[in-house]
Amino acid sequence: MTNAFQNMLSNVVAAVVFALIGIVLFILAFMLFDKLTPGSLWKELLDDQNTALGILMAGIAIALAIILAAAIH
Repeated sequence: MTNAFQNMLSNVVAAVVFALIGIVLFILAFMLFDKLTPGSLWKELLDDQNTALGILMAGIAIALAIILAAAIH
């Protein structure tokens, strides 16, 4: 029983560590994309309510998440 508990605990710790690494990498990639594009993305999204930009950023967020998940897996 102890071996199963240790195995489960190590899996939980590994999942948390990889989740944190994935979140940090996702945030860094998103910030890099924001710096590489001209203008202020946050101003366009929040103040001007640019729907097309919102859809583009959602697609980029999903693509980054898929790439990071594959890289971590």
